[in-house]
Amino acid sequence: MGKLIYNSSPRELEIDDRVLAHLRVAILSKLRRSESFAMTWEHGLERGSGRTTFWLHESIPLQFIFSGNRQPTLNRLWVEDLLLTANSAGGLHFVPEPEQDAPFDGD
Repeated sequence: MGKLIYNSSPRELEIDDRVLAHLRVAILSKLRRSESFAMTWEHGLERGSGRTTFWLHESIPLQFIFSGNRQPTLNRLWVEDLLLTANSAGGLHFVPEPEQDAPFDGD
């Protein structure tokens, strides 16, 4: 499990490394274009349920911490689906991984 740490908050979101790798590409794509957006993450039943929403902005520190040392093969369709949610009024949120059509290097 990796971690997403936003700003200097002591709260960390634990996220599977594969999911985190795809979120990283989507989030950095938006922030590189100076596009602020909301991101909502559901905590899950194992964490007492509930959800957290962040307003992501390029000027606020953001860390992606991976527990593994291997970069997963990225699914381009999944990154595109995540970006579609980020561009919606509801903001970026988890969507299941679609079937992969071709590997994607994230650049």
